[in-house]
Amino acid sequence: MKKLLRVLAAQLFAAALVLTAFSGPARADDTSPSDAELALEWQNTWDTYKFYEFAPPPLPESGRSRDKRSISIEIDAPVDHVFPAYSNINNHIGLHPFLKRVATHRDWCQGDTRYINFTAVEEIPYQGTIVTSNTHAQQRINRAGLYYETDTWSLPNVVTHQKIIFEAVAGGKTKVTEHLTFDADTSLIDFVVTNGVASHEQTQAILKQAIESGQL
Repeated sequence: MKKLLRVLAAQLFAAALVLTAFSGPARADDTSPSDAELALEWQNTWDTYKFYEFAPPPLPESGRSRDKRSISIEIDAPVDHVFPAYSNINNHIGLHPFLKRVATHRDWCQGDTRYINFTAVEEIPYQGTIVTSNTHAQQRINRAGLYYETDTWSLPNVVTHQKIIFEAVAGGKTKVTEHLTFDADTSLIDFVVTNGVASHEQTQAILKQAIESGQL
């Protein structure tokens, strides 16, 4: 089981975005939860784990740890094109091998910010079967400020806080910088950070290629 949790931890960031109390464990069967079931899981997770809170770093005796990383990439396209293409989680479907669908539970605007509550559903091959993993998230898009934030929760109780900033640079290009914060059990934090950063870098490269080629 511990090995399976490590596999899940390695993939939980694939929903990009960027990018889950969860009513049940990751599934290794053919039963796909409905959007209504996912919405209930999302709300239970939001209420129980409060993954939207950027709390102080965990205390040493808590068994939890935090680590931060920042990664950047330049995309040869203007920021007015890159921002909406990159920030749309639905554009990630079909580009990442594990992300199968995104269930949007609520989408609304308040002031200059657009809020989206969603669950990213991944199907991960594992020892001859398919494990379904759900990442519950809230995304906050600020078009005027050219940035968005995403908070996520996934098994095994891994929380991420992400702030993605877009900057117009010389030559009509766009620099995208992702500031990533990971909270996880101390025994998993190094593994989570290493694989989480690698997954985000892979997603950046895939989106760069899709945007520059005109696919997005």
